[in-house]
Amino acid sequence: FQVKSEKKKAIWDTEEVPEGSEFDDTWDPREQPEYQILFKQCVGTEDVFFGMRGKDPSTACCEDMVIKIKLPETKYSDITLDIQDKVLDLRTPRKKLLLHLPYPVDSKNGKARFISEEETLEVTLRISRKFDFTNFV
Repeated sequence: FQVKSEKKKAIWDTEEVPEGSEFDDTWDPREQPEYQILFKQCVGTEDVFFGMRGKDPSTACCEDMVIKIKLPETKYSDITLDIQDKVLDLRTPRKKLLLHLPYPVDSKNGKARFISEEETLEVTLRISRKFDFTNFV
């Protein structure tokens, strides 16, 4: 077993650092906004009336995660949003949210819309799951 010289000097391996830790700044004075995580699932008549696909109301059967973030006194142009597979990082001049997501998501194909009347940012992300007997769509 031989160690390369550049790895000998490293005090940790990049695989040991959890995803999203580069965004964590405990000295940032901005407050965390109110947020809510909701789950959506696609159901049809075959699920509602016949129960053919075995779906239930639990989050294990949901396809999408919707995160609603209250951002009072914020303009759409002031929002910076970065989404990775397990982390959502949102920053505005007054607010900062570093959210470790409950499920891995498809970070490349999400949708975000700012509802100015409600002062809310709504982020919809597709949950990335391994296919099993419940999640096969």
